[in-house]
Amino acid sequence: MKPVREYRWIFPNDRAGSSDSTSASIAAQSPDSLGLIKKLTDELNISPTLAQLLVNRKIDSYEKARVFFRPDMSDLHDPFLMDGMEKAVERITRALANQETILVYGDYDVDGTNGTALLWSFFRTVGANVSYFIPDRIKDGYGLSHRGIEVAKERGATLLITVDCGVTAVEQVRAARAANIDVIICDHHEPSDTLPDAYALLDPIKPGCPYPYKALSGCGVAFKLVQALLTRPETLGLQSWLGDKADALLRSYLDLVTLATTADIVPLTEENRSLVKLGLDLINSNPRPGIRALVETSGTKPGRISAGQIVFILAPRINAVGRIGDAMRAVELLTCESYDKALSLARVFEEENRTRRKLDEEAFLEAQQIVEDFLDVEADSAIVLHQESWHPGVIGIVASRLVERYYRPTIMLTTVDGVVKGSARSISGFDIHQALKRCEDKLLQFGGHKYAAGLSVDPDRVDEFKEAFNAVAKELLTDELLTPRLNIEAEIDLDELTPKFVGTLNRFAPYGPGNMRPIFAARNVELYGPPKIVGNNHLRFKVRNNGRVFDAIGFNLGGLIERLQNGTRRVDIAFSIDEGEYAGELVPQLKIRDIK
Repeated sequence: MKPVREYRWIFPNDRAGSSDSTSASIAAQSPDSLGLIKKLTDELNISPTLAQLLVNRKIDSYEKARVFFRPDMSDLHDPFLMDGMEKAVERITRALANQETILVYGDYDVDGTNGTALLWSFFRTVGANVSYFIPDRIKDGYGLSHRGIEVAKERGATLLITVDCGVTAVEQVRAARAANIDVIICDHHEPSDTLPDAYALLDPIKPGCPYPYKALSGCGVAFKLVQALLTRPETLGLQSWLGDKADALLRSYLDLVTLATTADIVPLTEENRSLVKLGLDLINSNPRPGIRALVETSGTKPGRISAGQIVFILAPRINAVGRIGDAMRAVELLTCESYDKALSLARVFEEENRTRRKLDEEAFLEAQQIVEDFLDVEADSAIVLHQESWHPGVIGIVASRLVERYYRPTIMLTTVDGVVKGSARSISGFDIHQALKRCEDKLLQFGGHKYAAGLSVDPDRVDEFKEAFNAVAKELLTDELLTPRLNIEAEIDLDELTPKFVGTLNRFAPYGPGNMRPIFAARNVELYGPPKIVGNNHLRFKVRNNGRVFDAIGFNLGGLIERLQNGTRRVDIAFSIDEGEYAGELVPQLKIRDIK
Protein backbone atom coordinates (compact mmCIF):
# COMPACT_ATOMS: atom_id res chain seq x y z
CA MET A 1 0.00 0.00 0.00
CA LYS A 2 1.27 3.47 -0.85
CA PRO A 3 2.48 5.26 2.31
CA VAL A 4 0.23 7.99 3.69
CA ARG A 5 1.66 11.42 2.96
CA GLU A 6 1.56 13.99 5.72
CA TYR A 7 0.41 17.39 4.45
CA ARG A 8 0.67 20.81 5.99
CA TRP A 9 -2.64 22.58 5.50
CA ILE A 10 -2.16 26.17 4.32
CA PHE A 11 -5.09 28.55 4.71
CA PRO A 12 -5.66 32.02 3.19
CA ASN A 13 -3.00 34.39 4.52
CA ASP A 14 -1.24 31.29 5.92
CA ARG A 15 -3.64 31.28 8.87
CA ALA A 16 -6.17 28.65 9.81
CA GLY A 17 -9.49 29.70 11.23
CA SER A 18 -10.15 28.58 14.76
CA SER A 19 -13.74 27.36 14.43
CA ASP A 20 -15.63 25.11 12.08
CA SER A 21 -17.51 27.86 10.21
CA THR A 22 -16.99 29.58 6.90
CA SER A 23 -16.93 32.94 8.64
CA ALA A 24 -13.76 31.88 10.48
CA SER A 25 -11.94 31.41 7.17
CA ILE A 26 -13.14 34.74 5.79
CA ALA A 27 -12.32 36.48 9.07
CA ALA A 28 -8.70 35.42 8.59
CA GLN A 29 -8.51 37.66 5.53
CA SER A 30 -6.97 41.11 5.62
CA PRO A 31 -9.31 44.13 5.91
CA ASP A 32 -8.75 44.94 2.22
CA SER A 33 -9.66 41.38 1.23
CA LEU A 34 -12.76 41.46 3.41
CA GLY A 35 -13.91 44.58 1.61
CA LEU A 36 -13.36 42.97 -1.78
CA ILE A 37 -15.21 39.81 -0.71
CA LYS A 38 -18.20 41.88 0.39
CA LYS A 39 -18.09 43.93 -2.83
CA LEU A 40 -18.00 40.85 -5.12
CA THR A 41 -20.65 39.07 -3.07
CA ASP A 42 -23.04 41.94 -3.68
CA GLU A 43 -22.11 42.73 -7.31
CA LEU A 44 -22.11 39.14 -8.54
CA ASN A 45 -24.86 37.79 -6.28
CA ILE A 46 -22.70 34.89 -5.08
CA SER A 47 -21.84 33.49 -1.66
CA PRO A 48 -18.98 35.02 0.38
CA THR A 49 -17.06 31.76 -0.03
CA LEU A 50 -17.19 31.95 -3.83
CA ALA A 51 -16.24 35.62 -3.65
CA GLN A 52 -13.27 34.60 -1.50
CA LEU A 53 -12.17 32.16 -4.21
CA LEU A 54 -12.18 35.01 -6.73
CA VAL A 55 -10.17 37.26 -4.41
CA ASN A 56 -7.69 34.41 -3.92
CA ARG A 57 -7.21 34.54 -7.72
CA LYS A 58 -6.65 38.32 -7.67
CA ILE A 59 -10.05 38.94 -9.27
CA ASP A 60 -11.13 42.11 -7.53
CA SER A 61 -13.66 43.76 -9.83
CA TYR A 62 -16.82 43.02 -11.76
CA GLU A 63 -14.95 43.39 -15.08
CA LYS A 64 -12.20 40.96 -14.07
CA ALA A 65 -14.89 38.50 -13.00
CA ARG A 66 -16.58 38.96 -16.37
CA VAL A 67 -13.33 38.09 -18.19
CA PHE A 68 -12.80 35.13 -15.83
CA PHE A 69 -16.26 33.65 -16.40
CA ARG A 70 -17.09 34.92 -19.91
CA PRO A 71 -13.90 35.78 -21.84
CA ASP A 72 -14.01 37.16 -25.36
CA MET A 73 -11.46 37.53 -28.15
CA SER A 74 -11.50 41.27 -27.54
CA ASP A 75 -9.98 40.62 -24.10
CA LEU A 76 -6.70 39.42 -25.65
CA HIS A 77 -3.71 41.75 -25.49
CA ASP A 78 -2.43 43.66 -28.52
CA PRO A 79 0.22 41.33 -30.03
CA PHE A 80 2.35 44.31 -31.05
CA LEU A 81 3.11 44.91 -27.37
CA MET A 82 5.52 41.97 -27.64
CA ASP A 83 9.06 43.06 -28.36
CA GLY A 84 10.16 41.99 -31.84
CA MET A 85 6.63 41.63 -33.22
CA GLU A 86 6.92 44.54 -35.65
CA LYS A 87 10.11 43.08 -37.12
CA ALA A 88 8.59 39.60 -37.33
CA VAL A 89 5.51 40.86 -39.20
CA GLU A 90 7.66 42.95 -41.55
CA ARG A 91 9.91 39.97 -42.39
CA ILE A 92 7.01 37.56 -42.96
CA THR A 93 5.21 40.14 -45.09
CA ARG A 94 8.29 40.38 -47.29
CA ALA A 95 8.62 36.59 -47.47
CA LEU A 96 5.01 36.22 -48.59
CA ALA A 97 5.31 39.00 -51.17
CA ASN A 98 8.45 37.43 -52.66
CA GLN A 99 7.17 33.84 -52.43
CA GLU A 100 10.15 32.84 -50.30
CA THR A 101 10.33 29.33 -48.86
CA ILE A 102 9.48 29.24 -45.14
CA LEU A 103 10.37 26.40 -42.77
CA VAL A 104 8.47 26.07 -39.47
CA TYR A 105 10.66 24.28 -36.91
CA GLY A 106 8.87 23.04 -33.78
CA ASP A 107 9.79 21.15 -30.64
CA TYR A 108 8.67 17.52 -30.43
CA ASP A 109 6.28 17.91 -27.49
CA VAL A 110 2.59 18.89 -27.53
CA ASP A 111 3.38 22.59 -27.32
CA GLY A 112 5.82 22.50 -30.21
CA THR A 113 3.82 20.22 -32.50
CA ASN A 114 0.59 22.17 -31.99
CA GLY A 115 2.43 25.44 -32.57
CA THR A 116 3.94 24.01 -35.75
CA ALA A 117 0.51 22.83 -36.94
CA LEU A 118 -0.89 26.31 -36.23
CA LEU A 119 1.77 28.23 -38.17
CA TRP A 120 1.93 25.75 -41.04
CA SER A 121 -1.86 25.79 -41.40
CA PHE A 122 -1.96 29.58 -41.38
CA PHE A 123 0.82 29.98 -43.94
CA ARG A 124 -0.80 27.37 -46.19
CA THR A 125 -4.10 29.27 -45.93
CA VAL A 126 -2.49 32.53 -47.07
CA GLY A 127 -0.71 30.81 -49.98
CA ALA A 128 2.83 30.67 -48.63
CA ASN A 129 5.50 28.23 -49.78
CA VAL A 130 5.90 26.52 -46.41
CA SER A 131 6.97 23.21 -44.90
CA TYR A 132 7.62 22.02 -41.36
CA PHE A 133 10.23 20.03 -39.48
CA ILE A 134 10.14 18.42 -36.02
CA PRO A 135 13.49 17.15 -34.67
CA ASP A 136 13.99 13.59 -33.49
CA ARG A 137 13.96 13.43 -29.69
CA ILE A 138 16.79 10.90 -29.57
CA LYS A 139 18.97 11.81 -32.57
CA ASP A 140 18.62 15.60 -32.47
CA GLY A 141 17.68 16.33 -28.88
CA TYR A 142 15.82 19.41 -27.72
CA GLY A 143 15.89 22.74 -29.51
CA LEU A 144 16.98 24.20 -32.81
CA SER A 145 19.62 21.76 -34.06
CA HIS A 146 22.36 22.04 -36.67
CA ARG A 147 20.59 19.25 -38.57
CA GLY A 148 17.53 21.48 -38.63
CA ILE A 149 19.59 24.21 -40.28
CA GLU A 150 20.77 21.69 -42.87
CA VAL A 151 17.17 20.69 -43.58
CA ALA A 152 16.28 24.35 -44.11
CA LYS A 153 19.16 24.72 -46.56
CA GLU A 154 18.16 21.55 -48.43
CA ARG A 155 14.60 22.84 -48.81
CA GLY A 156 15.79 26.23 -50.01
CA ALA A 157 14.28 28.08 -47.05
CA THR A 158 15.26 31.69 -46.56
CA LEU A 159 13.10 32.16 -43.46
CA LEU A 160 13.01 29.74 -40.52
CA ILE A 161 10.44 30.19 -37.74
CA THR A 162 10.89 28.24 -34.52
CA VAL A 163 8.07 27.28 -32.13
CA ASP A 164 8.67 26.39 -28.46
CA CYS A 165 12.44 26.51 -28.84
CA GLY A 166 15.25 28.73 -30.03
CA VAL A 167 15.77 31.28 -27.27
CA THR A 168 19.10 29.67 -26.28
CA ALA A 169 20.18 28.61 -29.81
CA VAL A 170 23.00 31.14 -30.20
CA GLU A 171 25.31 28.98 -32.34
CA GLN A 172 22.52 27.52 -34.45
CA VAL A 173 21.11 30.95 -35.32
CA ARG A 174 24.60 32.11 -36.20
CA ALA A 175 24.92 29.12 -38.56
CA ALA A 176 21.54 29.93 -40.13
CA ARG A 177 22.52 33.53 -40.76
CA ALA A 178 25.77 32.36 -42.35
CA ALA A 179 23.62 30.31 -44.75
CA ASN A 180 21.50 33.42 -45.56
CA ILE A 181 18.53 32.11 -43.58
CA ASP A 182 16.71 34.60 -41.37
CA VAL A 183 15.32 33.22 -38.11
CA ILE A 184 12.22 34.30 -36.21
CA ILE A 185 11.98 32.71 -32.77
CA CYS A 186 8.64 32.00 -31.03
CA ASP A 187 9.57 30.74 -27.59
CA HIS A 188 8.56 31.02 -23.95
CA HIS A 189 11.52 29.44 -22.19
CA GLU A 190 14.06 31.12 -19.95
CA PRO A 191 16.73 32.87 -22.06
CA SER A 192 20.42 32.44 -21.32
CA ASP A 193 22.75 35.38 -20.65
CA THR A 194 23.40 35.75 -24.39
CA LEU A 195 20.45 36.02 -26.77
CA PRO A 196 20.67 34.56 -30.28
CA ASP A 197 21.08 37.10 -33.07
CA ALA A 198 17.74 36.27 -34.67
CA TYR A 199 15.91 38.55 -37.10
CA ALA A 200 13.15 38.72 -34.49
CA LEU A 201 12.93 37.06 -31.09
CA LEU A 202 9.43 36.70 -29.63
CA ASP A 203 9.55 35.61 -26.00
CA PRO A 204 7.49 37.49 -23.40
CA ILE A 205 9.94 36.67 -20.61
CA LYS A 206 13.09 37.88 -22.37
CA PRO A 207 14.68 40.90 -20.68
CA GLY A 208 13.00 44.17 -21.60
CA CYS A 209 9.93 42.70 -23.30
CA PRO A 210 6.93 44.88 -22.31
CA TYR A 211 4.27 42.29 -23.16
CA PRO A 212 1.91 42.37 -20.15
CA TYR A 213 1.34 38.62 -19.82
CA LYS A 214 4.44 36.50 -19.31
CA ALA A 215 3.11 32.94 -19.08
CA LEU A 216 2.14 32.10 -22.67
CA SER A 217 3.01 28.68 -24.07
CA GLY A 218 5.26 28.44 -27.12
CA CYS A 219 2.16 27.79 -29.24
CA GLY A 220 0.58 30.79 -27.54
CA VAL A 221 3.44 32.98 -28.78
CA ALA A 222 2.93 31.59 -32.30
CA PHE A 223 -0.78 32.41 -31.98
CA LYS A 224 0.10 36.01 -31.09
CA LEU A 225 2.26 36.17 -34.23
CA VAL A 226 -0.71 35.07 -36.36
CA GLN A 227 -2.95 37.51 -34.49
CA ALA A 228 -0.51 40.30 -35.37
CA LEU A 229 -0.41 39.27 -39.01
CA LEU A 230 -4.21 39.14 -39.23
CA THR A 231 -4.61 42.62 -37.78
CA ARG A 232 -2.80 43.96 -40.83
CA PRO A 233 -4.15 41.88 -43.74
CA GLU A 234 -3.52 44.69 -46.19
CA THR A 235 0.25 44.38 -45.64
CA LEU A 236 0.04 40.68 -46.50
CA GLY A 237 -1.89 41.30 -49.69
CA LEU A 238 -4.84 39.48 -48.15
CA GLN A 239 -7.38 42.26 -47.83
CA SER A 240 -9.08 41.41 -51.12
CA TRP A 241 -10.21 37.93 -50.07
CA LEU A 242 -9.88 37.81 -46.28
CA GLY A 243 -12.11 40.76 -45.49
CA ASP A 244 -14.01 40.23 -42.25
CA LYS A 245 -12.99 36.56 -42.03
CA ALA A 246 -9.80 37.36 -40.10
CA ASP A 247 -11.47 36.88 -36.71
CA ALA A 248 -12.98 33.52 -37.71
CA LEU A 249 -9.62 32.34 -39.06
CA LEU A 250 -7.85 33.33 -35.83
CA ARG A 251 -10.54 31.63 -33.73
CA SER A 252 -10.06 28.40 -35.71
CA TYR A 253 -6.61 27.99 -34.13
CA LEU A 254 -7.81 28.22 -30.53
CA ASP A 255 -8.15 24.44 -30.26
CA LEU A 256 -4.44 23.99 -31.01
CA VAL A 257 -3.49 26.70 -28.50
CA THR A 258 -5.68 25.00 -25.89
CA LEU A 259 -4.04 21.60 -26.34
CA ALA A 260 -0.59 23.18 -26.08
CA THR A 261 -1.33 25.49 -23.16
CA THR A 262 -2.93 22.85 -20.96
CA ALA A 263 -0.42 20.12 -21.85
CA ASP A 264 2.59 22.36 -21.16
CA ILE A 265 1.33 23.04 -17.61
CA VAL A 266 1.73 26.80 -17.88
CA PRO A 267 -0.50 28.94 -15.63
CA LEU A 268 -4.19 29.00 -16.57
CA THR A 269 -4.52 32.63 -15.59
CA GLU A 270 -5.47 35.83 -17.40
CA GLU A 271 -4.79 35.54 -21.15
CA ASN A 272 -4.01 31.82 -21.04
CA ARG A 273 -7.32 31.18 -19.29
CA SER A 274 -9.21 33.16 -21.92
CA LEU A 275 -7.50 31.24 -24.73
CA VAL A 276 -8.16 27.86 -23.11
CA LYS A 277 -11.77 28.57 -22.15
CA LEU A 278 -12.56 29.73 -25.69
CA GLY A 279 -10.58 26.84 -27.16
CA LEU A 280 -12.39 24.22 -25.09
CA ASP A 281 -15.67 25.58 -26.43
CA LEU A 282 -14.33 25.00 -29.95
CA ILE A 283 -13.00 21.51 -29.16
CA ASN A 284 -16.34 20.51 -27.66
CA SER A 285 -18.52 22.01 -30.39
CA ASN A 286 -16.58 21.69 -33.63
CA PRO A 287 -13.31 19.77 -33.25
CA ARG A 288 -10.93 19.55 -36.18
CA PRO A 289 -10.63 16.01 -37.68
CA GLY A 290 -7.38 15.18 -35.85
CA ILE A 291 -8.69 16.16 -32.44
CA ARG A 292 -12.03 14.45 -33.07
CA ALA A 293 -10.16 11.25 -33.98
CA LEU A 294 -8.00 11.49 -30.82
CA VAL A 295 -11.12 11.88 -28.69
CA GLU A 296 -12.77 8.85 -30.27
CA THR A 297 -9.79 6.48 -30.07
CA SER A 298 -8.95 7.49 -26.49
CA GLY A 299 -12.43 6.69 -25.24
CA THR A 300 -13.16 10.18 -23.96
CA LYS A 301 -16.62 11.66 -24.33
CA PRO A 302 -17.08 14.13 -27.21
CA GLY A 303 -18.56 17.44 -26.18
CA ARG A 304 -17.36 17.17 -22.57
CA ILE A 305 -13.60 17.47 -22.91
CA SER A 306 -11.97 19.25 -19.97
CA ALA A 307 -8.49 20.66 -19.43
CA GLY A 308 -7.74 17.69 -17.18
CA GLN A 309 -8.67 15.22 -19.91
CA ILE A 310 -6.31 16.99 -22.30
CA VAL A 311 -3.46 16.76 -19.78
CA PHE A 312 -3.97 13.13 -18.78
CA ILE A 313 -5.59 11.53 -21.85
CA LEU A 314 -5.16 13.42 -25.13
CA ALA A 315 -1.74 15.05 -24.65
CA PRO A 316 0.08 11.80 -23.74
CA ARG A 317 -1.09 10.29 -27.02
CA ILE A 318 0.30 13.23 -29.00
CA ASN A 319 3.55 13.05 -27.06
CA ALA A 320 3.83 9.28 -27.41
CA VAL A 321 4.56 9.37 -31.15
CA GLY A 322 7.53 11.65 -30.50
CA ARG A 323 8.73 9.61 -27.53
CA ILE A 324 8.58 6.30 -29.40
CA GLY A 325 9.03 7.40 -33.02
CA ASP A 326 8.62 10.36 -35.37
CA ALA A 327 6.87 13.44 -33.91
CA MET A 328 6.25 14.76 -37.44
CA ARG A 329 3.18 12.49 -37.37
CA ALA A 330 1.68 14.64 -34.60
CA VAL A 331 1.63 17.63 -36.95
CA GLU A 332 0.24 15.42 -39.70
CA LEU A 333 -2.65 14.37 -37.45
CA LEU A 334 -3.38 17.89 -36.24
CA THR A 335 -3.48 19.27 -39.79
CA CYS A 336 -5.49 16.41 -41.32
CA GLU A 337 -8.48 17.50 -43.36
CA SER A 338 -9.78 13.94 -43.82
CA TYR A 339 -11.41 12.36 -40.77
CA ASP A 340 -10.77 8.83 -42.08
CA LYS A 341 -7.06 9.55 -42.42
CA ALA A 342 -7.02 11.20 -39.00
CA LEU A 343 -8.72 8.18 -37.46
CA SER A 344 -6.13 5.87 -38.99
CA LEU A 345 -3.31 7.97 -37.54
CA ALA A 346 -5.01 8.26 -34.15
CA ARG A 347 -5.17 4.47 -33.90
CA VAL A 348 -1.40 4.37 -34.37
CA PHE A 349 -1.06 6.97 -31.62
CA GLU A 350 -3.16 4.79 -29.34
CA GLU A 351 -0.93 1.77 -29.94
CA GLU A 352 2.27 3.74 -29.42
CA ASN A 353 0.87 5.23 -26.23
CA ARG A 354 0.37 1.70 -24.92
CA THR A 355 4.00 0.96 -25.74
CA ARG A 356 5.07 4.19 -24.05
CA ARG A 357 3.14 3.27 -20.91
CA LYS A 358 4.84 -0.13 -20.78
CA LEU A 359 8.29 1.47 -21.04
CA ASP A 360 7.26 4.06 -18.49
CA GLU A 361 6.11 1.46 -15.98
CA GLU A 362 9.27 -0.66 -16.40
CA ALA A 363 11.55 2.35 -15.89
CA PHE A 364 9.50 3.59 -12.92
CA LEU A 365 9.64 0.25 -11.11
CA GLU A 366 13.38 0.00 -11.72
CA ALA A 367 13.98 3.57 -10.57
CA GLN A 368 11.83 3.06 -7.49
CA GLN A 369 13.82 -0.04 -6.56
CA ILE A 370 17.08 1.90 -6.85
CA VAL A 371 15.72 4.64 -4.61
CA GLU A 372 14.50 2.13 -2.01
CA ASP A 373 17.75 0.12 -2.05
CA PHE A 374 20.43 2.80 -2.31
CA LEU A 375 19.08 6.21 -1.31
CA ASP A 376 17.94 7.64 1.99
CA VAL A 377 15.00 9.77 0.90
CA GLU A 378 14.54 11.18 4.40
CA ALA A 379 18.14 12.46 4.47
CA ASP A 380 18.67 13.28 0.78
CA SER A 381 17.27 16.52 -0.61
CA ALA A 382 17.14 15.36 -4.24
CA ILE A 383 17.01 12.22 -6.37
CA VAL A 384 19.43 11.88 -9.30
CA LEU A 385 19.44 8.52 -11.10
CA HIS A 386 21.32 7.28 -14.18
CA GLN A 387 20.76 4.09 -16.15
CA GLU A 388 22.03 3.70 -19.71
CA SER A 389 19.10 1.43 -20.65
CA TRP A 390 16.25 3.81 -19.86
CA HIS A 391 14.33 5.00 -22.89
CA PRO A 392 14.89 8.75 -23.33
CA GLY A 393 11.27 9.20 -24.31
CA VAL A 394 9.91 8.30 -20.88
CA ILE A 395 12.43 9.62 -18.36
CA GLY A 396 10.54 12.90 -17.96
CA ILE A 397 7.33 11.03 -17.13
CA VAL A 398 9.15 8.77 -14.68
CA ALA A 399 10.84 11.77 -13.02
CA SER A 400 7.38 13.28 -12.45
CA ARG A 401 6.12 10.03 -10.93
CA LEU A 402 9.10 9.87 -8.57
CA VAL A 403 8.43 13.46 -7.47
CA GLU A 404 4.83 12.46 -6.77
CA ARG A 405 5.91 9.45 -4.73
CA TYR A 406 8.87 10.84 -2.75
CA TYR A 407 8.34 14.62 -2.95
CA ARG A 408 11.92 15.41 -3.86
CA PRO A 409 13.35 17.23 -6.91
CA THR A 410 14.23 14.43 -9.32
CA ILE A 411 16.54 14.06 -12.30
CA MET A 412 16.42 10.96 -14.50
CA LEU A 413 19.41 10.38 -16.76
CA THR A 414 20.02 7.97 -19.62
CA THR A 415 22.73 7.62 -22.28
CA VAL A 416 22.12 8.42 -25.95
CA ASP A 417 24.94 8.09 -28.50
CA GLY A 418 27.63 8.53 -25.88
CA VAL A 419 26.01 11.56 -24.20
CA VAL A 420 24.11 11.44 -20.92
CA LYS A 421 20.76 13.18 -21.32
CA GLY A 422 18.23 13.85 -18.65
CA SER A 423 14.90 15.28 -17.55
CA ALA A 424 14.47 17.23 -14.32
CA ARG A 425 11.24 17.74 -12.40
CA SER A 426 10.73 19.76 -9.24
CA ILE A 427 8.54 20.31 -6.21
CA SER A 428 6.60 23.45 -5.29
CA GLY A 429 8.84 26.37 -4.40
CA PHE A 430 12.11 24.93 -5.78
CA ASP A 431 13.36 26.50 -9.03
CA ILE A 432 15.10 23.57 -10.70
CA HIS A 433 16.20 25.69 -13.68
CA GLN A 434 18.12 28.03 -11.34
CA ALA A 435 19.54 25.03 -9.46
CA LEU A 436 20.88 23.62 -12.74
CA LYS A 437 22.30 27.04 -13.60
CA ARG A 438 24.41 26.86 -10.46
CA CYS A 439 25.82 23.56 -11.76
CA GLU A 440 26.19 24.62 -15.40
CA ASP A 441 29.98 24.22 -15.37
CA LYS A 442 29.29 20.46 -14.95
CA LEU A 443 26.79 20.34 -17.85
CA LEU A 444 27.06 20.34 -21.63
CA GLN A 445 23.76 22.20 -21.89
CA PHE A 446 20.44 22.69 -20.14
CA GLY A 447 17.18 24.61 -20.51
CA GLY A 448 13.59 24.71 -19.39
CA HIS A 449 11.31 26.17 -16.73
CA LYS A 450 11.15 26.64 -12.98
CA TYR A 451 9.65 23.18 -12.45
CA ALA A 452 10.81 21.18 -15.49
CA ALA A 453 14.06 21.16 -17.44
CA GLY A 454 16.22 19.11 -19.79
CA LEU A 455 19.97 18.66 -19.59
CA SER A 456 22.96 16.81 -21.01
CA VAL A 457 26.17 15.75 -19.26
CA ASP A 458 29.50 14.30 -20.32
CA PRO A 459 29.50 10.61 -19.23
CA ASP A 460 32.73 11.15 -17.31
CA ARG A 461 31.17 13.93 -15.24
CA VAL A 462 27.90 12.31 -14.16
CA ASP A 463 29.08 11.62 -10.59
CA GLU A 464 30.52 15.12 -10.37
CA PHE A 465 27.21 16.59 -11.50
CA LYS A 466 25.22 14.43 -9.07
CA GLU A 467 27.36 15.65 -6.18
CA ALA A 468 27.09 19.29 -7.25
CA PHE A 469 23.33 19.18 -7.77
CA ASN A 470 22.73 17.45 -4.44
CA ALA A 471 24.84 20.10 -2.72
CA VAL A 472 22.79 22.89 -4.31
CA ALA A 473 19.53 21.14 -3.38
CA LYS A 474 20.70 20.61 0.20
CA GLU A 475 21.57 24.30 0.48
CA LEU A 476 18.30 25.61 -0.98
CA LEU A 477 15.71 23.14 0.26
CA THR A 478 14.33 23.75 3.74
CA ASP A 479 12.25 21.35 5.82
CA GLU A 480 9.28 23.58 5.02
CA LEU A 481 9.78 23.20 1.25
CA LEU A 482 10.19 19.44 1.64
CA THR A 483 6.85 19.15 3.42
CA PRO A 484 4.06 19.01 0.83
CA ARG A 485 1.47 21.74 1.24
CA LEU A 486 -2.24 21.41 0.83
CA ASN A 487 -3.53 24.85 -0.05
CA ILE A 488 -6.95 25.24 1.52
CA GLU A 489 -8.88 28.00 -0.21
CA ALA A 490 -11.67 28.32 2.32
CA GLU A 491 -13.22 26.68 5.33
CA ILE A 492 -16.80 25.81 4.62
CA ASP A 493 -19.89 24.49 6.29
CA LEU A 494 -21.33 21.62 4.27
CA ASP A 495 -24.72 23.33 4.37
CA GLU A 496 -23.31 25.80 1.84
CA LEU A 497 -23.16 23.11 -0.86
CA THR A 498 -26.39 24.06 -2.58
CA PRO A 499 -27.09 23.46 -6.29
CA LYS A 500 -26.48 27.17 -6.96
CA PHE A 501 -23.13 27.06 -5.15
CA VAL A 502 -21.98 23.97 -7.05
CA GLY A 503 -23.23 25.35 -10.36
CA THR A 504 -21.25 28.57 -9.93
CA LEU A 505 -18.21 26.63 -8.73
CA ASN A 506 -18.29 24.58 -11.94
CA ARG A 507 -17.76 27.80 -13.89
CA PHE A 508 -14.35 28.24 -12.25
CA ALA A 509 -13.06 25.62 -14.71
CA PRO A 510 -10.89 25.14 -16.69
CA TYR A 511 -8.50 24.27 -13.89
CA GLY A 512 -4.73 24.28 -13.98
CA PRO A 513 -1.71 26.02 -12.43
CA GLY A 514 -2.75 29.39 -11.04
CA ASN A 515 -6.38 28.30 -11.03
CA MET A 516 -6.36 24.91 -9.37
CA ARG A 517 -9.59 23.17 -8.43
CA PRO A 518 -10.48 24.73 -5.05
CA ILE A 519 -9.76 22.69 -1.95
CA PHE A 520 -12.05 23.30 1.02
CA ALA A 521 -11.80 22.34 4.66
CA ALA A 522 -14.73 21.31 6.83
CA ARG A 523 -14.19 20.99 10.56
CA ASN A 524 -15.59 18.47 12.99
CA VAL A 525 -17.79 16.67 10.47
CA GLU A 526 -19.74 13.61 11.56
CA LEU A 527 -18.92 10.24 10.03
CA TYR A 528 -22.04 8.39 8.88
CA GLY A 529 -21.67 4.64 8.68
CA PRO A 530 -18.48 2.60 8.34
CA PRO A 531 -15.71 3.55 5.89
CA LYS A 532 -14.50 1.00 3.36
CA ILE A 533 -11.81 0.38 0.74
CA VAL A 534 -13.09 0.07 -2.82
CA GLY A 535 -11.39 -0.58 -6.13
CA ASN A 536 -7.62 -0.12 -6.15
CA ASN A 537 -7.02 1.37 -2.68
CA HIS A 538 -9.74 4.03 -2.82
CA LEU A 539 -11.31 5.18 0.47
CA ARG A 540 -15.09 5.61 0.45
CA PHE A 541 -17.24 6.87 3.32
CA LYS A 542 -20.15 9.20 4.13
CA VAL A 543 -20.44 12.28 6.30
CA ARG A 544 -23.56 13.90 7.74
CA ASN A 545 -24.29 17.54 8.47
CA ASN A 546 -27.62 18.82 9.80
CA GLY A 547 -29.42 15.81 8.39
CA ARG A 548 -27.82 15.97 4.92
CA VAL A 549 -25.59 13.05 3.95
CA PHE A 550 -22.68 13.47 1.56
CA ASP A 551 -20.70 10.82 -0.30
CA ALA A 552 -16.93 11.13 0.03
CA ILE A 553 -14.18 9.31 -1.84
CA GLY A 554 -10.40 9.53 -1.53
CA PHE A 555 -8.68 8.09 -4.59
CA ASN A 556 -5.54 6.12 -3.63
CA LEU A 557 -6.09 7.13 -0.01
CA GLY A 558 -6.86 3.71 1.44
CA GLY A 559 -4.08 4.22 3.98
CA LEU A 560 -6.15 6.92 5.67
CA ILE A 561 -8.86 4.46 6.76
CA GLU A 562 -7.18 4.09 10.16
CA ARG A 563 -8.02 7.74 10.89
CA LEU A 564 -11.71 6.88 10.52
CA GLN A 565 -11.70 3.84 12.79
CA ASN A 566 -11.07 3.08 16.46
CA GLY A 567 -14.19 4.88 17.62
CA THR A 568 -13.54 8.11 15.74
CA ARG A 569 -16.85 9.83 14.98
CA ARG A 570 -15.76 13.34 13.97
CA VAL A 571 -12.89 14.48 11.74
CA ASP A 572 -11.60 17.48 9.81
CA ILE A 573 -11.59 16.88 6.05
CA ALA A 574 -9.91 18.63 3.13
CA PHE A 575 -11.71 18.07 -0.15
CA SER A 576 -12.61 19.34 -3.58
CA ILE A 577 -16.11 19.10 -5.00
CA ASP A 578 -17.23 16.92 -7.86
CA GLU A 579 -20.73 16.09 -9.01
CA GLY A 580 -22.28 12.67 -8.77
CA GLU A 581 -25.74 11.55 -9.80
CA TYR A 582 -28.45 10.23 -7.50
CA ALA A 583 -32.07 9.47 -8.53
CA GLY A 584 -31.51 11.39 -11.76
CA GLU A 585 -30.27 14.52 -9.98
CA LEU A 586 -26.75 15.92 -9.77
CA VAL A 587 -25.50 15.89 -6.18
CA PRO A 588 -22.19 17.13 -4.74
CA GLN A 589 -19.57 14.49 -4.03
CA LEU A 590 -16.63 15.25 -1.76
CA LYS A 591 -13.31 14.27 -3.32
CA ILE A 592 -11.13 13.81 -0.25
CA ARG A 593 -7.56 15.14 -0.25
CA ASP A 594 -6.67 14.63 3.41
CA ILE A 595 -8.16 13.79 6.81
CA LYS A 596 -7.09 14.97 10.24
